[in-house]
Amino acid sequence: MRPLYRLYTGVLRRQLAGLPMPQHVAIVMDGNRRWARQAGYDDVRVGHRFGAEHLDQFLGWCGDVGIRCVTAWVASADNMRRRDSAEVDYLMQLTETVLADQVRRDHRWRLHVAGQLDLLPSSTANALKDAVEATRDRADAGDLTIAIGYSGRGEVVDAVRGMLDEAAMSGQSLADVAAGLSEDDIRQHLYLPDLPDPELVIRTSGELRMSDFLLWQTTRSDIAFCDLYWPAFREIDLLRALRTYGHRRLDRNQ
Repeated sequence: MRPLYRLYTGVLRRQLAGLPMPQHVAIVMDGNRRWARQAGYDDVRVGHRFGAEHLDQFLGWCGDVGIRCVTAWVASADNMRRRDSAEVDYLMQLTETVLADQVRRDHRWRLHVAGQLDLLPSSTANALKDAVEATRDRADAGDLTIAIGYSGRGEVVDAVRGMLDEAAMSGQSLADVAAGLSEDDIRQHLYLPDLPDPELVIRTSGELRMSDFLLWQTTRSDIAFCDLYWPAFREIDLLRALRTYGHRRLDRNQ
C-alpha cells in the first residue's frame, strides 16, 4: 500500500495548485485515549505519547505545503482540573520531554504558549517558557502555538480583566471604558494578539464540536472534522482538508 499511498499523496498535492491556502491552521488533537484502547493498549498513556510524537510529523506536513502558523491544542483547562492526576502528570511530562524538546530542535518553528500557565506544574511551565525564549529569535521561522491549560472562555475573561486593569491604572472610569469599548480593545488583550486568526480548524476523533477552543479567533474559520483519532491522522487527511478549504474559499469568492 505504501506506493499507492505515495501516489495518492502526490495527486492531492497537485490538486492544491491554484487553490487558496490557509496561512494559519489550528488542530484539536483529540482521541489519544480512544486510539490506545482501540489499538489494544491497557494503558491509555501510550496514546498520549503517540499523540505528542505525532505533532512533529504534522508540523512537517504543514511546512511542506507552506503553512506558516499552527496552533495545537494539547490540553484544556478542563482537562487539567478533571482528568485523573496520574494521566495529567504524564501528559505534562510529555510536554516537557517531547513537545518542548521537539520545537527546540526543529528550527522551522518559533514557539508561543497560550493558556493559564498557573494550572501547570512549575517544571512544565518553565520548560515551555525556556523553549519560547530559545526560539524567539528565529526570524525566518513559522509560528507554533501550544495551547495548554487553555479555555476559550477563560481567554476572553482574562482579556477583559486585563483591559479593565489597564484602564484603571490610567485613571479611566468604567463609564469611559464602556463608551469606547471595541472588539479591537479586547483582541489586543488576548493571549497572542499579534498572531492572525486561524482560517482552518481541524478536529480529529469524530467529535463535532469546538469544545471551548479559540472561541474569539474562530468566528470566521472553516472547520474540518475528521473521524480518525489523532495518532492515526495522516498526511492525506491534512491534504484533503486543505483541498476542501480551498474549494470552499473559491466558491465564496465567485
